[in-house]
Amino acid sequence: MVYGVIHPMKAQEIFRVKQAYGAGFVEIVIWQVPEPVPPCEHPYKYRLVYVVNSQRVLGYDNERGKGDHKHVGGDESRYCFVTPQQLMADFMAALKELGHE
Repeated sequence: MVYGVIHPMKAQEIFRVKQAYGAGFVEIVIWQVPEPVPPCEHPYKYRLVYVVNSQRVLGYDNERGKGDHKHVGGDESRYCFVTPQQLMADFMAALKELGHE
């Protein structure tokens, strides 16, 4: 019998963009991870941010211990993650609501 070596899956970048947008720039990075980032239950790690004059105006991310959440100005609130595509659509809609198109 031959036994193979099982290599654990590493985080895999599935989307990355950084570009000028409005008065600043947008950066979006999404990874697929081998295990959810607690307390999340989905296999993604992400960071979407809109920055103007070195200040975060809008941000969506998930981090260990906090889970899925968003930042609007200085306020932080929960975010209900569905899919990476919906995440990007929600982020762009929030930019539009802020008047940063």
